[in-house]
Amino acid sequence: MKMVTIKDVAARAGVSPKTVSRVINGEDHVRPEIRDAVQKVVAELNYRPNAFARSLSSSRSYLLGLFIDDPVSGYAAEVQHGALLRCRERGYHLVVEPVDLQREGWEGHVRDSISGLRLDGAIIAPPICDDAELLDVFVRAGIPHVLIAPSTQPETSGAVWMDDRRAAQEMTQYLLDLGHRQVGFIRGPLSHSASARREQGFRAAMAEAGIVVDESAMLRGDFSFRSGLELGDVLLELPCALTAIFASNDDMALGVLITAMKRGIAVPEQLSICGFDDAATSRAAWPQITTIRQPKAEMASAAVDILTDPAFRKQGADHAQRLMLKHELIVRGSAGKAP
Repeated sequence: MKMVTIKDVAARAGVSPKTVSRVINGEDHVRPEIRDAVQKVVAELNYRPNAFARSLSSSRSYLLGLFIDDPVSGYAAEVQHGALLRCRERGYHLVVEPVDLQREGWEGHVRDSISGLRLDGAIIAPPICDDAELLDVFVRAGIPHVLIAPSTQPETSGAVWMDDRRAAQEMTQYLLDLGHRQVGFIRGPLSHSASARREQGFRAAMAEAGIVVDESAMLRGDFSFRSGLELGDVLLELPCALTAIFASNDDMALGVLITAMKRGIAVPEQLSICGFDDAATSRAAWPQITTIRQPKAEMASAAVDILTDPAFRKQGADHAQRLMLKHELIVRGSAGKAP
């Protein structure tokens, strides 16, 4: 099969190859009707720009970097998927770079990645998006970057996030509406800023209902399945006889679910369990886990949109975009009325 070229697109659209290039690169000075016509032909011919050829003819590499602490986690997989799909649509390629801030020499590794790859921009995922030293590396290198779910929105970068506090408050209110009053909560690790926001949402809902939180039922996990198993055992031994447990991510919620099953506790008839994220584990469990859907792939797609926006590339932080995306409470079978 013959490979479609930029000349083929230009001929079909009735414009010059230079105009096609301007449209693909998101440049200004193209009339809307011409832009629409070119984009239609690009879709019809399934044209994919040659990133190597484009980089040779310009000062750009058409490479975006995704910097993440754990590239094999379920969270990372969804973020990568969203970024990859949008990069393909934009004519860019994605490079995934793991960053271990606990490892000696991490700063040099990041600098080498930036300079060696000639990145046009970077997406920085949590929790490393909150590290000031890491962000300073990108600022000093002059690399446009967008943060996913940061604790704050620095003036030097773009940012995409969801309202973790509000989402956790809604989930807690859902349990309260089902009649639960003795509710345990498993926090996330201190290294993730989202952990604090989710805890704040839980406490806010309980306070609004006039319920004093039992601090013995507030345990610290690390977002892993194993911590859910271990802390589930602790919570189910408490004398307060919990009727619901809200784990601040789905892997920990799955751990609690397995622990309950081992003890012969019926879910949700005797114990309701909720999670957060809408990870694959929440759908693979039985009963499936009631959770908050975090738009991970959509946040990554939005980050690519910001980085490939011509205005952001030209003006940098002066044109930084900050977007908050919507979450969704997903009701499944792991939560029911209080016994």
